[in-house]
Amino acid sequence: MKKLSFFLKIFSGYFFIILVLSLVILFFNYTVTRNHIVQILTNSLRNIDNALKIKIQPLIANDQISAIDPLVKQIGNRISTRITIVRSDGLVIADSERNPRKMENHLYRKEIQEALEGKMGTSLRHSRTIKEHMLYVAIPIKVKDKVWGVLRTSIFLRDIKILLSDLRTQIWPIALIIIFLSLLGAVFISRNISSPLQDLVVASRKVAEGDFNIKIFRKTNDQIKELADSFNYMTSKIKDLFNEISYEKEEMGSIISSIKEGLVVLDKKGQILMANQAFRRITANDDIDDKYYWEVIREESFSILFKKMAKKKDHFTEELQLGEKNYILSVTPLSLKNEFVLVFYDITESKKLEKIKKDFVTNVSHELRTPLTAIKGFIETLLEKESDEDKKHYLEVIEKHTDRLINIVKDLLSLSRLEEQAEKLEMEKVKINHILDNVVKLVEQKIKSKGLKLIKKIPRNLPPVQGDPFKLEQAFINLIDNAIRYTDKGQITLSASQEDKRLRIEVADTGIGISDEDLPRIFERFYVVDKSRSRTSGGTGLGLSIMKHIILLHNGDIDIKSRKGQGTTFFIYLPFHLLRKN
Repeated sequence: MKKLSFFLKIFSGYFFIILVLSLVILFFNYTVTRNHIVQILTNSLRNIDNALKIKIQPLIANDQISAIDPLVKQIGNRISTRITIVRSDGLVIADSERNPRKMENHLYRKEIQEALEGKMGTSLRHSRTIKEHMLYVAIPIKVKDKVWGVLRTSIFLRDIKILLSDLRTQIWPIALIIIFLSLLGAVFISRNISSPLQDLVVASRKVAEGDFNIKIFRKTNDQIKELADSFNYMTSKIKDLFNEISYEKEEMGSIISSIKEGLVVLDKKGQILMANQAFRRITANDDIDDKYYWEVIREESFSILFKKMAKKKDHFTEELQLGEKNYILSVTPLSLKNEFVLVFYDITESKKLEKIKKDFVTNVSHELRTPLTAIKGFIETLLEKESDEDKKHYLEVIEKHTDRLINIVKDLLSLSRLEEQAEKLEMEKVKINHILDNVVKLVEQKIKSKGLKLIKKIPRNLPPVQGDPFKLEQAFINLIDNAIRYTDKGQITLSASQEDKRLRIEVADTGIGISDEDLPRIFERFYVVDKSRSRTSGGTGLGLSIMKHIILLHNGDIDIKSRKGQGTTFFIYLPFHLLRKN
């Protein structure tokens, strides 16, 4: 459908207004003129009535009724006006146009009723007697201050119509000339308004096409000129902003391209919106624009990760293997656009080094176990045969440190097997309260020897969990042993409760506590909060690391709260039903 131009819209509006106003003016002018003519004729007939009343009243007073009709006919012919005399009972006694004896009773004529009430009566209607439209004016005739009858005069409306017809004949040409001149003015005004707006339309299209150098100039000093100046200012600002955005886009593109880590932006459907060169190298594919991730990364693990992204809608990192490469994947959602920014950090070399280190620790531990066992055996033999107390003391010191080395090797081997999942978990339904009771029996003597108090808050009706009882027992022994080692006085509280679909086990102590800077590192291998205390107590620095790996293998979580000098609380969470079964 073709759109109307702005000029035609304005002109048609003006044309409609002019046409309506002209018709309204003509209508009111015609109506006012007609009413004015009727009023003039009414006044004229009233004057005739008053003049005639002077001649007719004496005849009535002298009871010369028969002389009234000839007089009325004589005067009516001279002044071309119809004259009627009506008695108060409505009987017509004289009429200039008709025989009064043959005329019907006029008592209920509108103008007669008004005149009989003592005032002037008027009426504009069709006459049933002469079959034409007439204007009637009636006045009362009083004899001795009493209304005797009515004097009525009337005129044909065809005379008014002739006057109005002449008036229309004179008005229409004038009205057409006024309309024509008004339309010429409307054309001029419409063109003056639409022309600069059309220029703005053309200029706006050029700006939309990228031409920011277009300008509009107006000579008139009006609001159209202000609009043109504002448009020119707007285009200059848009040009500056466009140049700035283009520069920032190029700069951002250069920065993204120079990033060594792979970067890709995905929408909620998994379509690739943007990717840098490093990501193209990861996928070994340069043609990835506007494709979906499954077209360039054919790994099931990444598909699972994408589903997790859609549900989580929060920043997170996760380890991912693509082919022979290992990556730490950082996912950041853009909530406003419902998009995701993924950054791939290559940790393949770190993984290799970590494996070499683990293999080295495992191999060294295996190699050390045999000579340490031999040394331990020879020391025990020497201790049995030695009688010199000084030499015996030195042998005991050697034995103590040998035992510590053996424990370290043992813990290292245990930790390596847990990390590599070399040991299969013997999964079964386990009652946590039974596990904790066994742990308490094993550490009870050590707690008493340090003068500490043990508080147990373990309900009997806790639901069972699926787990390896031996490994869980080892984890809790390490945890409570750690609490005993770093608590000199006070108490150790062991409690358990049900929380949602998990069991929560708490181990709280009143020991030395852990500082804020040490908290993130307490699960590292060989990391101890108080090194002198660890050497004295024979700790290996691996107990918490082993405990953490056992809990994670059971799909559990660990949390910790501690303040320096105010004790430490470990929170262990174990689900009722575990998915992982090794």
